[in-house]
Amino acid sequence: MKIPVSGARRSTFRSLRSFNFRLWTAGGLISNVGTWMQRVAQDWLVLTQLTHHDASALGIVMGLQFAPQLLFLPWTGSAADRLNQRKLLMFTQATMGVLALGLGVLTITGVIRLWHLYVFTFLSGSAAALDAPVRQTFVAEMVGDEDLPNAVALNSTSFNAAQMIGPAVAGLLIAKVGIGWAFLLNGLSFAAVLISMSFFRLSELRTSARAHRSASGFREGLRYVWRKPDLRAILIMLFLIGAFGLNFPIFISTMAVNVFHSGARAFGLLSSIMAVGSLSGGLFAAGQKRPGLSSLLAGAGVFGLGCTLGALAPGYWWFAAALAISGAAVLTLTNGTNSIMQLSTEPSMRGRVMALRVGIALGGMTMGAPIVGWIANHFGPRWSLAAGAAAGFAAALVAAVYVLARRNKHAGASLRKQSASGTPQQPLR
Repeated sequence: MKIPVSGARRSTFRSLRSFNFRLWTAGGLISNVGTWMQRVAQDWLVLTQLTHHDASALGIVMGLQFAPQLLFLPWTGSAADRLNQRKLLMFTQATMGVLALGLGVLTITGVIRLWHLYVFTFLSGSAAALDAPVRQTFVAEMVGDEDLPNAVALNSTSFNAAQMIGPAVAGLLIAKVGIGWAFLLNGLSFAAVLISMSFFRLSELRTSARAHRSASGFREGLRYVWRKPDLRAILIMLFLIGAFGLNFPIFISTMAVNVFHSGARAFGLLSSIMAVGSLSGGLFAAGQKRPGLSSLLAGAGVFGLGCTLGALAPGYWWFAAALAISGAAVLTLTNGTNSIMQLSTEPSMRGRVMALRVGIALGGMTMGAPIVGWIANHFGPRWSLAAGAAAGFAAALVAAVYVLARRNKHAGASLRKQSASGTPQQPLR
């Protein structure tokens, strides 16, 4: 059964005509609420119970969470290209659910220690490293290439709609019953994804060609990306933003605790307010056609501006408004990179290319998060936001250089074509 759509809805929500994608979106929304609950609870646990407002420890937790994206990069993309993606996703989602339940039990019983959190974060990050490229390329199997940019944007919209709910619920849970219950509820939320995938109509999946097993699969992916200037530029941008810009857990928690002296509820509210901006950015992207490097340039520039405004914010609500701007900008940027990289890549290479995308962006946090945490500790949270702003402006510069080079190349090719055809040149005035 297809959902009838018309007018603006036909453009913005067209991917929901797919039965499998509707199930995926519904299950993912529930699971994403749990994910955001755990993120907020994890940050609050580090800053208020396991340490005394130590941003460096929070940076280490983030580094361990995303280190597997780089460590396992040679295998995660190849697995996405070779294995059954639906079955692999069910395995990774179940693994992350079990780990969240275990962390919740340790926290509720009061035996949790910082090193426990380090171990669980690394293990969960390892499962997520395998999950990410499969989850992103699996979208094309559900909706096809034509609706891929729309589906990517709606996926992000779901994720950020959950961000409006999850942090606020986590703040209430932390204040009323304790941090551990947020972990437990997150573990249970993974059941929604598993149940939704068990009801998929397998005959409607657009299974792409699987890659052959090869010892040089990862090197082949690197060579493929290196030959394409647009993909090289995108990966450089993602590294800059990922290493120094996507550290919102550090930005939000240190500003809330150390600058505005907020409680758990106000801390959770900041993440929810940021999600409002991200949600608007996701809906805007869903209504657009195929994005280009120019839209990435704009997204990176506005992200830098949002971080600058956040660093200069004189009060809590000014900072919240800056977060909304940053959220909209970064979602425009990340959605664009996802769509561009998938649509400009051969189907049999997408898993490895998307693994590189995720590994560069999130793996960059392994290096950048401890540095940003150190900056927040020694120079203040506002300076950590300044580092994020610099990363945004640097990424915008990379995009600008590529766009100008491409225009000059096209202009030169056009002139050579005119010369070869004997078309007279217009005199200079």
